[in-house]
Amino acid sequence: MPPETPAAASPYTRTNPFPGKLVVNRSLCGEDSEKDTRHFEIDLTGWGLNYEVGDSMTVWPTNDPALTDEIIKIIGASGDEEVKGPNGPKTLRAALLRDCRITQTTPKFLKAVAERASAAPLLNDLLKPERKQDLDTYLWGMEVIDFLIEHPSIKWTPQEFVDVLAKLMPRLYSISSSLKAHPNQVHFTIDVVHYESRGRKRKGVCSTFLAERAQNAPIPVFPNTSRFRLPEEGSTPIIMVGPGTGVAPFRAFLQERKAVGAKGKNWLVFGSQHEHCNYFYKEELDELKRDGVLTRLDCAWSRDQADKSYVQHKLLENAVEIWKWMDSEGAQFFVCGDARRMAKDVDAALRKIIQEQGGQSEDQTNVYVEKLKSDKRYKRDVY
Repeated sequence: MPPETPAAASPYTRTNPFPGKLVVNRSLCGEDSEKDTRHFEIDLTGWGLNYEVGDSMTVWPTNDPALTDEIIKIIGASGDEEVKGPNGPKTLRAALLRDCRITQTTPKFLKAVAERASAAPLLNDLLKPERKQDLDTYLWGMEVIDFLIEHPSIKWTPQEFVDVLAKLMPRLYSISSSLKAHPNQVHFTIDVVHYESRGRKRKGVCSTFLAERAQNAPIPVFPNTSRFRLPEEGSTPIIMVGPGTGVAPFRAFLQERKAVGAKGKNWLVFGSQHEHCNYFYKEELDELKRDGVLTRLDCAWSRDQADKSYVQHKLLENAVEIWKWMDSEGAQFFVCGDARRMAKDVDAALRKIIQEQGGQSEDQTNVYVEKLKSDKRYKRDVY
Protein backbone atom coordinates (compact mmCIF):
# COMPACT_ATOMS: atom_id res chain seq x y z
CA MET A 1 0.00 0.00 0.00
CA PRO A 2 1.26 3.52 -0.75
CA PRO A 3 2.21 5.58 2.32
CA GLU A 4 -0.46 7.91 3.65
CA THR A 5 -0.15 11.51 2.52
CA PRO A 6 0.58 13.66 5.57
CA ALA A 7 -2.10 16.19 6.43
CA ALA A 8 -1.34 19.65 5.12
CA ALA A 9 0.24 21.85 7.77
CA SER A 10 -2.12 24.46 9.17
CA PRO A 11 -1.39 27.95 7.81
CA TYR A 12 -2.14 29.46 11.22
CA THR A 13 0.67 30.48 13.56
CA ARG A 14 1.28 32.88 16.42
CA THR A 15 2.13 35.57 13.86
CA ASN A 16 -0.81 34.57 11.65
CA PRO A 17 -3.54 33.71 14.19
CA PHE A 18 -6.80 32.00 13.26
CA PRO A 19 -9.78 34.38 12.69
CA GLY A 20 -12.32 32.88 15.09
CA LYS A 21 -16.00 33.81 15.09
CA LEU A 22 -17.90 34.72 18.24
CA VAL A 23 -21.05 32.59 18.49
CA VAL A 24 -22.01 32.94 22.18
CA ASN A 25 -21.61 35.90 24.55
CA ARG A 26 -23.72 35.42 27.67
CA SER A 27 -23.65 36.70 31.21
CA LEU A 28 -22.86 34.26 34.02
CA CYS A 29 -24.15 36.70 36.65
CA GLY A 30 -27.52 37.54 38.12
CA GLU A 31 -29.04 41.01 38.47
CA ASP A 32 -27.36 42.10 41.69
CA SER A 33 -23.84 41.12 40.68
CA GLU A 34 -21.07 43.65 41.23
CA LYS A 35 -19.07 41.97 38.47
CA ASP A 36 -19.77 41.35 34.79
CA THR A 37 -18.49 37.82 34.20
CA ARG A 38 -19.27 36.30 30.80
CA HIS A 39 -19.12 33.02 28.95
CA PHE A 40 -17.80 33.27 25.39
CA GLU A 41 -17.84 30.59 22.71
CA ILE A 42 -15.69 31.04 19.60
CA ASP A 43 -16.12 28.95 16.48
CA LEU A 44 -12.85 27.50 15.13
CA THR A 45 -14.24 25.62 12.10
CA GLY A 46 -11.55 25.23 9.45
CA TRP A 47 -8.69 25.69 11.90
CA GLY A 48 -7.01 22.29 11.70
CA LEU A 49 -5.13 22.77 14.97
CA ASN A 50 -5.55 21.27 18.42
CA TYR A 51 -5.42 22.42 22.00
CA GLU A 52 -5.42 20.44 25.25
CA VAL A 53 -7.46 21.14 28.35
CA GLY A 54 -5.28 23.19 30.68
CA ASP A 55 -3.93 25.29 27.80
CA SER A 56 -4.62 28.98 27.41
CA MET A 57 -5.57 30.84 24.25
CA THR A 58 -3.92 34.00 22.97
CA VAL A 59 -6.43 36.63 21.79
CA TRP A 60 -5.46 39.69 19.74
CA PRO A 61 -7.90 42.55 20.50
CA THR A 62 -8.43 45.91 18.86
CA ASN A 63 -8.84 49.14 20.81
CA ASP A 64 -12.09 50.96 21.51
CA PRO A 65 -12.95 53.04 18.37
CA ALA A 66 -14.57 55.79 20.45
CA LEU A 67 -11.41 56.24 22.55
CA THR A 68 -9.30 56.11 19.38
CA ASP A 69 -11.34 58.89 17.77
CA GLU A 70 -11.21 61.01 20.93
CA ILE A 71 -7.41 60.77 21.04
CA ILE A 72 -7.10 61.64 17.33
CA LYS A 73 -9.27 64.72 17.90
CA ILE A 74 -7.31 65.86 20.98
CA ILE A 75 -3.95 65.75 19.18
CA GLY A 76 -5.48 67.72 16.29
CA ALA A 77 -5.17 65.01 13.65
CA SER A 78 -7.63 63.64 11.10
CA GLY A 79 -6.69 59.96 11.51
CA ASP A 80 -5.88 59.60 7.80
CA GLU A 81 -2.23 60.60 8.18
CA GLU A 82 0.32 57.93 7.23
CA VAL A 83 2.48 56.77 10.15
CA LYS A 84 4.98 54.01 10.74
CA GLY A 85 3.59 52.03 13.67
CA PRO A 86 4.82 48.92 15.52
CA ASN A 87 3.50 46.71 12.70
CA GLY A 88 4.57 48.80 9.72
CA PRO A 89 3.12 51.78 7.83
CA LYS A 90 -0.61 52.53 7.94
CA THR A 91 -2.99 55.37 8.73
CA LEU A 92 -2.90 56.91 12.20
CA ARG A 93 -6.42 55.62 12.93
CA ALA A 94 -5.52 52.05 11.92
CA ALA A 95 -2.29 52.15 13.96
CA LEU A 96 -4.12 53.41 17.07
CA LEU A 97 -6.94 50.88 16.63
CA ARG A 98 -4.83 47.78 15.99
CA ASP A 99 -1.16 48.26 16.77
CA CYS A 100 -0.62 50.67 19.68
CA ARG A 101 -1.44 50.52 23.37
CA ILE A 102 -3.58 53.63 23.83
CA THR A 103 -4.70 53.15 27.45
CA GLN A 104 -1.75 52.38 29.74
CA THR A 105 1.11 54.89 29.67
CA THR A 106 4.77 54.05 28.96
CA PRO A 107 7.92 55.56 30.52
CA LYS A 108 8.75 56.94 27.06
CA PHE A 109 5.36 58.69 26.84
CA LEU A 110 5.63 60.13 30.38
CA LYS A 111 9.17 61.37 29.71
CA ALA A 112 7.96 63.10 26.52
CA VAL A 113 5.09 64.74 28.43
CA ALA A 114 7.43 65.90 31.22
CA GLU A 115 9.91 67.35 28.73
CA ARG A 116 7.38 69.10 26.51
CA ALA A 117 4.62 70.28 28.85
CA SER A 118 4.61 73.95 29.80
CA ALA A 119 4.06 72.93 33.46
CA ALA A 120 4.69 69.41 34.75
CA PRO A 121 6.97 69.81 37.80
CA LEU A 122 5.28 66.96 39.71
CA LEU A 123 5.68 64.50 36.84
CA ASN A 124 9.34 65.48 36.37
CA ASP A 125 9.96 64.79 40.04
CA LEU A 126 8.06 61.49 40.03
CA LEU A 127 10.10 60.18 37.08
CA LYS A 128 13.23 60.06 39.26
CA PRO A 129 14.24 56.40 39.88
CA GLU A 130 13.86 56.69 43.66
CA ARG A 131 10.22 57.84 43.27
CA LYS A 132 9.01 54.72 41.39
CA GLN A 133 6.50 53.71 44.05
CA ASP A 134 5.10 57.25 44.24
CA LEU A 135 4.85 57.31 40.43
CA ASP A 136 2.90 54.02 40.43
CA THR A 137 0.47 55.46 43.01
CA TYR A 138 0.06 58.66 40.96
CA LEU A 139 -0.55 56.71 37.74
CA TRP A 140 -3.27 54.45 39.18
CA GLY A 141 -6.40 54.93 37.10
CA MET A 142 -4.65 57.32 34.68
CA GLU A 143 -4.44 56.66 30.98
CA VAL A 144 -2.79 58.27 27.97
CA ILE A 145 -5.85 60.43 27.31
CA ASP A 146 -5.69 62.02 30.79
CA PHE A 147 -2.24 63.43 30.03
CA LEU A 148 -3.36 64.66 26.61
CA ILE A 149 -6.31 66.50 28.21
CA GLU A 150 -4.19 67.92 31.08
CA HIS A 151 -1.40 69.18 28.80
CA PRO A 152 -3.03 70.77 25.75
CA SER A 153 0.10 72.93 25.28
CA ILE A 154 1.92 69.89 23.85
CA LYS A 155 1.64 69.68 20.08
CA TRP A 156 2.14 66.18 18.70
CA THR A 157 2.65 65.21 15.10
CA PRO A 158 0.92 61.86 14.40
CA GLN A 159 4.31 60.15 14.03
CA GLU A 160 5.70 61.65 17.25
CA PHE A 161 2.63 60.45 19.12
CA VAL A 162 2.77 56.89 17.76
CA ASP A 163 6.51 56.73 18.55
CA VAL A 164 5.94 57.17 22.31
CA LEU A 165 3.28 54.44 22.58
CA ALA A 166 3.91 50.77 23.31
CA LYS A 167 2.82 47.94 21.04
CA LEU A 168 -0.67 46.56 21.69
CA MET A 169 -0.08 43.07 23.04
CA PRO A 170 -2.41 40.06 22.89
CA ARG A 171 -4.05 38.66 26.03
CA LEU A 172 -3.95 35.10 27.38
CA TYR A 173 -7.10 33.43 28.70
CA SER A 174 -7.50 30.00 30.29
CA ILE A 175 -9.54 27.72 28.05
CA SER A 176 -12.78 26.59 29.68
CA SER A 177 -13.80 23.82 27.27
CA SER A 178 -12.65 20.46 25.93
CA LEU A 179 -12.51 19.79 22.18
CA LYS A 180 -13.88 16.31 22.95
CA ALA A 181 -17.04 17.93 24.31
CA HIS A 182 -17.16 20.91 21.95
CA PRO A 183 -15.38 20.12 18.67
CA ASN A 184 -14.36 23.18 16.63
CA GLN A 185 -14.90 25.57 19.52
CA VAL A 186 -13.02 27.29 22.33
CA HIS A 187 -14.81 28.67 25.39
CA PHE A 188 -13.67 31.41 27.78
CA THR A 189 -14.84 32.56 31.23
CA ILE A 190 -13.88 36.23 31.55
CA ASP A 191 -14.49 39.18 33.86
CA VAL A 192 -15.37 42.16 31.65
CA VAL A 193 -13.43 45.09 33.11
CA HIS A 194 -15.28 48.40 33.60
CA TYR A 195 -14.36 50.98 36.20
CA GLU A 196 -14.36 54.72 36.71
CA SER A 197 -11.44 56.96 37.58
CA ARG A 198 -10.94 60.71 37.40
CA GLY A 199 -14.53 61.09 36.24
CA ARG A 200 -14.01 58.92 33.16
CA LYS A 201 -15.34 55.45 32.42
CA ARG A 202 -12.53 52.99 31.68
CA LYS A 203 -12.63 49.68 29.86
CA GLY A 204 -10.41 46.61 29.83
CA VAL A 205 -9.09 46.39 26.26
CA CYS A 206 -9.54 42.70 25.47
CA SER A 207 -12.46 41.88 27.77
CA THR A 208 -14.59 44.67 26.27
CA PHE A 209 -13.35 43.79 22.76
CA LEU A 210 -14.94 40.36 23.26
CA ALA A 211 -18.00 41.63 25.12
CA GLU A 212 -18.85 44.69 23.01
CA ARG A 213 -16.95 44.83 19.72
CA ALA A 214 -16.34 41.29 18.43
CA GLN A 215 -19.84 40.31 17.30
CA ASN A 216 -19.19 40.99 13.62
CA ALA A 217 -15.40 41.02 13.62
CA PRO A 218 -12.89 38.17 13.42
CA ILE A 219 -11.28 37.24 16.74
CA PRO A 220 -7.62 36.36 16.10
CA VAL A 221 -6.71 33.41 18.35
CA PHE A 222 -3.84 30.94 18.77
CA PRO A 223 -3.24 28.34 21.50
CA ASN A 224 -0.57 28.64 24.17
CA THR A 225 0.68 25.29 25.46
CA SER A 226 0.72 24.82 29.22
CA ARG A 227 2.03 22.33 31.76
CA PHE A 228 -1.26 22.64 33.64
CA ARG A 229 -2.29 19.14 32.62
CA LEU A 230 -4.70 16.49 33.83
CA PRO A 231 -3.04 13.34 35.23
CA GLU A 232 -2.04 10.84 32.56
CA GLU A 233 -3.88 8.15 34.51
CA GLY A 234 -7.64 8.71 34.34
CA SER A 235 -8.01 6.92 37.68
CA THR A 236 -5.98 9.55 39.60
CA PRO A 237 -8.17 11.72 41.87
CA ILE A 238 -7.94 15.51 41.41
CA ILE A 239 -8.70 18.44 43.72
CA MET A 240 -9.38 21.68 41.82
CA VAL A 241 -9.39 25.08 43.55
CA GLY A 242 -10.78 27.76 41.24
CA PRO A 243 -12.62 30.82 42.58
CA GLY A 244 -14.21 33.28 40.14
CA THR A 245 -12.91 32.96 36.60
CA GLY A 246 -10.34 30.50 37.98
CA VAL A 247 -13.03 27.86 37.45
CA ALA A 248 -12.36 28.04 33.68
CA PRO A 249 -9.78 25.25 33.22
CA PHE A 250 -11.65 23.02 35.67
CA ARG A 251 -14.81 23.21 33.58
CA ALA A 252 -12.58 21.96 30.75
CA PHE A 253 -11.06 19.23 32.96
CA LEU A 254 -14.50 17.94 33.95
CA GLN A 255 -15.73 17.95 30.35
CA GLU A 256 -12.62 16.02 29.29
CA ARG A 257 -12.87 13.44 32.06
CA LYS A 258 -16.52 12.87 31.29
CA ALA A 259 -15.83 12.54 27.54
CA VAL A 260 -13.07 9.94 28.00
CA GLY A 261 -14.85 8.09 30.80
CA ALA A 262 -12.04 8.68 33.33
CA LYS A 263 -12.77 6.90 36.62
CA GLY A 264 -10.77 9.19 38.93
CA LYS A 265 -12.60 11.17 41.60
CA ASN A 266 -13.01 14.93 41.00
CA TRP A 267 -13.36 17.53 43.77
CA LEU A 268 -14.00 21.19 42.88
CA VAL A 269 -13.66 24.04 45.37
CA PHE A 270 -15.28 27.13 43.84
CA GLY A 271 -15.73 30.57 45.33
CA SER A 272 -17.33 33.88 44.42
CA GLN A 273 -19.14 36.81 46.06
CA HIS A 274 -22.82 35.79 46.19
CA GLU A 275 -24.50 32.44 45.64
CA HIS A 276 -27.65 33.94 44.09
CA CYS A 277 -25.88 35.96 41.38
CA ASN A 278 -22.29 34.67 41.04
CA TYR A 279 -22.71 30.89 40.91
CA PHE A 280 -21.08 30.33 37.51
CA TYR A 281 -22.12 27.20 35.59
CA LYS A 282 -24.40 26.02 38.42
CA GLU A 283 -26.64 23.95 36.13
CA GLU A 284 -23.64 22.28 34.47
CA LEU A 285 -22.00 21.50 37.80
CA ASP A 286 -25.26 20.10 39.19
CA GLU A 287 -25.53 17.83 36.15
CA LEU A 288 -21.92 16.66 36.53
CA LYS A 289 -22.68 15.83 40.17
CA ARG A 290 -25.79 13.87 39.17
CA ASP A 291 -23.77 12.00 36.53
CA GLY A 292 -21.14 11.08 39.10
CA VAL A 293 -18.38 12.95 37.24
CA LEU A 294 -18.07 15.63 39.93
CA THR A 295 -17.51 13.70 43.17
CA ARG A 296 -17.49 16.69 45.51
CA LEU A 297 -18.33 20.37 45.16
CA ASP A 298 -17.63 22.89 47.92
CA CYS A 299 -18.52 26.55 47.41
CA ALA A 300 -17.33 29.60 49.34
CA TRP A 301 -19.52 32.72 49.13
CA SER A 302 -17.46 35.63 50.43
CA ARG A 303 -20.27 38.20 50.81
CA ASP A 304 -23.22 36.08 51.90
CA GLN A 305 -22.47 36.27 55.64
CA ALA A 306 -20.71 38.56 58.12
CA ASP A 307 -17.51 36.51 58.16
CA LYS A 308 -16.02 36.31 54.70
CA SER A 309 -15.65 32.76 53.44
CA TYR A 310 -13.00 31.99 50.83
CA VAL A 311 -11.78 28.83 49.11
CA GLN A 312 -8.89 28.41 51.57
CA HIS A 313 -11.43 28.26 54.41
CA LYS A 314 -13.26 25.42 52.62
CA LEU A 315 -9.98 23.53 52.36
CA LEU A 316 -9.29 23.93 56.09
CA GLU A 317 -12.87 22.92 56.98
CA ASN A 318 -12.32 19.69 55.05
CA ALA A 319 -8.72 19.14 56.14
CA VAL A 320 -9.17 15.47 57.10
CA GLU A 321 -10.67 14.56 53.72
CA ILE A 322 -8.14 16.68 51.76
CA TRP A 323 -5.27 14.90 53.52
CA LYS A 324 -6.84 11.50 52.83
CA TRP A 325 -7.17 12.30 49.10
CA MET A 326 -3.63 13.67 48.93
CA ASP A 327 -1.70 11.23 51.10
CA SER A 328 -3.60 7.95 50.88
CA GLU A 329 -5.13 8.23 47.40
CA GLY A 330 -2.39 10.14 45.53
CA ALA A 331 -4.61 13.00 44.39
CA GLN A 332 -3.23 15.85 42.30
CA PHE A 333 -3.88 19.38 43.56
CA PHE A 334 -4.67 22.19 41.09
CA VAL A 335 -5.07 25.93 41.72
CA CYS A 336 -6.19 28.55 39.19
CA GLY A 337 -6.80 32.28 39.65
CA ASP A 338 -5.37 35.31 41.41
CA ALA A 339 -1.66 34.95 42.18
CA ARG A 340 -1.35 37.94 44.51
CA ARG A 341 -3.62 36.78 47.33
CA MET A 342 -5.76 33.72 46.64
CA ALA A 343 -2.96 31.40 45.49
CA LYS A 344 -0.80 32.38 48.48
CA ASP A 345 -3.68 31.79 50.91
CA VAL A 346 -4.46 28.41 49.33
CA ASP A 347 -0.79 27.43 49.52
CA ALA A 348 -0.71 28.36 53.21
CA ALA A 349 -3.89 26.32 53.83
CA LEU A 350 -2.45 23.28 52.03
CA ARG A 351 0.75 23.49 54.10
CA LYS A 352 -1.28 23.78 57.32
CA ILE A 353 -3.30 20.67 56.38
CA ILE A 354 -0.13 18.70 55.62
CA GLN A 355 1.51 19.83 58.86
CA GLU A 356 -1.47 19.19 61.14
CA GLN A 357 -3.08 16.16 59.51
CA GLY A 358 0.24 14.54 58.60
CA GLY A 359 1.87 15.32 61.92
CA GLN A 360 4.80 16.94 60.17
CA SER A 361 7.17 19.71 61.20
CA GLU A 362 7.42 22.91 59.20
CA ASP A 363 10.61 21.65 57.51
CA GLN A 364 9.04 18.28 56.72
CA THR A 365 5.98 20.06 55.31
CA ASN A 366 8.16 22.17 53.02
CA VAL A 367 9.92 19.03 51.77
CA TYR A 368 6.54 17.32 51.23
CA VAL A 369 5.24 20.29 49.19
CA GLU A 370 8.41 20.44 47.07
CA LYS A 371 8.01 16.71 46.36
CA LEU A 372 4.36 17.30 45.33
CA LYS A 373 5.60 19.93 42.87
CA SER A 374 8.43 17.80 41.45
CA ASP A 375 6.04 14.85 41.10
CA LYS A 376 3.66 17.17 39.22
CA ARG A 377 0.97 16.66 41.86
CA TYR A 378 0.70 20.35 42.80
CA LYS A 379 0.08 22.58 39.77
CA ARG A 380 -0.85 26.25 39.58
CA ASP A 381 -2.17 28.42 36.76
CA VAL A 382 -2.07 31.85 38.43
CA TYR A 383 -2.09 35.38 37.09
